[in-house]
Amino acid sequence: MTAAYPPARTVEVFEDVAGVRVPDPYRWLEEETEEVRQWQRRQAELATAAVYAGQDPEAVRALIRACDAGSRPALPKYAAGRWFRVVSPPGGPAPVVVVADEPLGAGRTVADLAGSGEGGHPPVVSWLAPAPDGRVLALGLCTDGSEHNTIRLFDVASGRQLGGAPEQVLHSAWAGGVSWLPDSTGFSFLALTGAPEDFRQTVFLHRLGGGTEPEPIPVGAGSREYTLVQMSPGSRWAVAAHRVGSPVPVAVRDLSDPGGAWRPFVSGCPGTVAGHVVGERYIAVTDVGAPRGRVVAIPLDAADPGDPAGWSELVPEGDTVLRSLTPVGEHLYLSEFDRTFARVRILDRSGAVTGEMPLPGRGALAAPFFPLTALATGAPAADFVFAFSTPTSSWGVYRHRPGETEPETLLPPAVVLDAVLEEGAALAPDGVAVPYHVVRGAGGAPASVLISAYGAANVPLLPQYQPDLAAFVAAGGVLVQAYLRGGGEFGRDWHLAAHRERKHVRDADLVAVAEHLLDTGLTTSDRLALTGGSDGGLMCGIALTRRPELWRAVLPRAPLLDLVGGTRDPYLDFVIRKAWGDPDDPDEVRRLLGLSPYQLVEPGVFPAVYLQAGATDPRCRPWHARKFAARLQAAQRGEAPILLHVFEDAGHGAATAHDVAAAQDAEWLAFLIGTLGLPGVSRPEPT
Repeated sequence: MTAAYPPARTVEVFEDVAGVRVPDPYRWLEEETEEVRQWQRRQAELATAAVYAGQDPEAVRALIRACDAGSRPALPKYAAGRWFRVVSPPGGPAPVVVVADEPLGAGRTVADLAGSGEGGHPPVVSWLAPAPDGRVLALGLCTDGSEHNTIRLFDVASGRQLGGAPEQVLHSAWAGGVSWLPDSTGFSFLALTGAPEDFRQTVFLHRLGGGTEPEPIPVGAGSREYTLVQMSPGSRWAVAAHRVGSPVPVAVRDLSDPGGAWRPFVSGCPGTVAGHVVGERYIAVTDVGAPRGRVVAIPLDAADPGDPAGWSELVPEGDTVLRSLTPVGEHLYLSEFDRTFARVRILDRSGAVTGEMPLPGRGALAAPFFPLTALATGAPAADFVFAFSTPTSSWGVYRHRPGETEPETLLPPAVVLDAVLEEGAALAPDGVAVPYHVVRGAGGAPASVLISAYGAANVPLLPQYQPDLAAFVAAGGVLVQAYLRGGGEFGRDWHLAAHRERKHVRDADLVAVAEHLLDTGLTTSDRLALTGGSDGGLMCGIALTRRPELWRAVLPRAPLLDLVGGTRDPYLDFVIRKAWGDPDDPDEVRRLLGLSPYQLVEPGVFPAVYLQAGATDPRCRPWHARKFAARLQAAQRGEAPILLHVFEDAGHGAATAHDVAAAQDAEWLAFLIGTLGLPGVSRPEPT
C-alpha cells in the first residue's frame, strides 16, 4: 500500500515560536499551488479506490440516503403571525424559502434561489431572519461550502429580491445572521471587515433604503470574538451578547433615546450569562455561582449590572444542567440536560416555573452548536416548535402550546433503527466516571465498535440521531458515544476540567473509555474504531499517535492537527489562545507540542486511518489533513493504509451542499465497513 502513495517531498523549514524551534518538513503542503492540488487529487483518487475496493458503492450510498431521510430539519422562523422556512430537496434543485400560516404548511415561495450556486452544487441558506412586521426577509447565502455568506433581502409580498443589501461578508452563521430593529426599519449584523483569512469582525447597523455603518459596541479593542445584538419587538432595549461559547451581555442600549449610546452591562464576567430581553429585565441562564446553571433576572437599567449580588434568582441550581431559554409568547421554555437527556420546563414571564413539557422519549432537542447562536430567536412565537430525536429514532418536529399537556406531532420520525440504547461509564485515571452511551442492534460480543466523541469548547455532545452514525449501526456496527470532559454536557466544572492547561484530561478520558470497552469484552482492539471532527479530529490524531495499538481504525474529519502551525492562521490563533494556551510563552509552546498530532508523529505501526477534510474549510484548513497524512504515510511501518480525501466545495460541515456531504458520509462509512469487516449493508426500517 505504501508504494502507491503520491510522493511527498520534505523541506528544511523551521518555525520559531516564542524561542522554541519547531521543524516543519511538510510546510509546502500549506500552500494552494498546482503541485499541492495535483497531490491532493491523487490522494483523493487513491482513497476512493481503496475505500470501495470489494464493495458495492451504490449499496453504501443507498444506506446513507436511507438514513439521511431522518436528518435534522431546518426549523421555521416566526414573524407577524406566519412561519418562514427553507425547503431544500435532497439532491434536487436550489432551495426555496416558503411562508405559511402553519409551521410546516405548504405556503408559497418568497425566495427562489435557483442559479445562485457554484460548481454545480446548489447554494446553502446559512440563516433565515424575517423582519418583525413580516414584510422583508433576510437570509444568508453560502455558495462554496465555506460558511462565508452574504446577505440577501426579499420582498415577502412579491418574492422579488431587493437591492441595497449590505455587501459585507459574514464569516459564518454563529452570530445568528441579522438582528432586526423592533420597528423593522433595519438590522444589526456581525461581518468581516477585510479578507476572510484575516478574521477581523465588527458589528454593523444597516438601514433599509439607507447605508451601513459600524455599531460602536464597547467590547474591547481588537477583539476577534463573536458578538450578537439582541432586540425584541415591543421592547426599547438592545443587548449585545459577546463570546460564542460562553455568552455574556456586555453592553445595553435604550432604543427609545435617539441620542442614547451603548453602555457597559455585564462586563468582566468569566462565566456564562445567556438570556433574552424580557420587559425591563434580562432573564438568563448563568453558571456564575452555580456550575450546573441557574436562572437569574438582571434589571436592564441597573446601576451596577455586573455585580451578581444585584441579580434576582428565579430558578436555583439543581441536579440537572440548565442550558438555554427560549421566549414563547408570554412564557420562557427552559432547556436542561438530565444525564445528557433533554428536559424542558416552562416559566412564566416573572420566572416562576409553571410546568414541565413531556418529550417523545429519552433524547435531545435540536440546538445550535454554540450558545451564542441560540440567542438569535427573533420575534417570539405563541407556540414552542422544536425538533427532537433519540440515538435510535430520527428527528421529528413538534409543537407545544403553553397550558396543553402533550406536544403535537407535526412531522414524525422517518427512521427507526433496529437497535437499543444502553448506558455505561468508564473510570478515568483520576477516579472520575466518564459516561457513554451504547447503540447496538442484534449480535453478541465482541462487536465492531465505533467510538464517537468531542469533549471541547463547552459544547455538549447530544444523545441525538445522526445519519452517518445511524448508518454505521444499520450496517451492523455498535456505536459508543462518549461524553468526555471539556464538553458542556455536565456544566461548567466538567468543561473547565479539560480546558487549556488541562486539555490532556480529555485524551485520558477517551483512553479510559476505550480500555473499559476492551476490558468488559464489548470489543477487541482489532474491531475498535474512533471518529471525531474539528477539535474532535485533533483528539483522534492524539489517540492514534500516542496509543496506536488500541485501534483498528481512526477517522478524523475536518481536523485540527497542527497547533503550532495553527497560530499562523488568524482564526485558529484566536481559538488556540482561548482554549489551548499562549503561543507567546515558551513553556506553553512546549506543552502544545505535546498535544499536537502533526508534531507527535514518529515512525511506528499505526492503525488504518481515513482523513477527511474540505477544500474550502475556513476553520480547520485542509493543509492540516494534508501535512498530517504525508507525515503519517512516511512514518507508517505497518500494513494498514493511511488515506486522505480532501473534498472540493466542502467546508467545515455547516454549509456543505447536501450532495457533497452525502458523498463524504458514504466514503467514510465504506471505509468502516471494509476495515472492520461489518456483516453487510442493510437499510433501517422506515416508520
